[in-house]
Amino acid sequence: MGLNPLGNPDWPKQTADLLEKLTSSVRDKTTKPIVAISRAVVFGLLAAFVGLVAVVLLIVILTRTLQILIALPLDHDSSVWISYLVVGGLFCVVGMLLMAKRHAPSDD
Repeated sequence: MGLNPLGNPDWPKQTADLLEKLTSSVRDKTTKPIVAISRAVVFGLLAAFVGLVAVVLLIVILTRTLQILIALPLDHDSSVWISYLVVGGLFCVVGMLLMAKRHAPSDD
């Protein structure tokens, strides 16, 4: 059996180690950041979806609770439109407050 290049019997092991080192270095610099970014995007979208569903459910619960509370002294039909009026008014007030705070006042 002949000798390996330059007479080094450990040449295959060293070459394999070098290739493994190079491929792991490339993987660490390319694949791992992409996986981290994709995980952040997926979990961010999942959190946004769950948050949106929670907000919608809270609005429904608020409206329905108001209808039940208003229906105690009034009839059902009046309690429905009054609850819509209250919740809509609340959203209008919150919207006006947010619109007022969207720009910081300038010091002219």
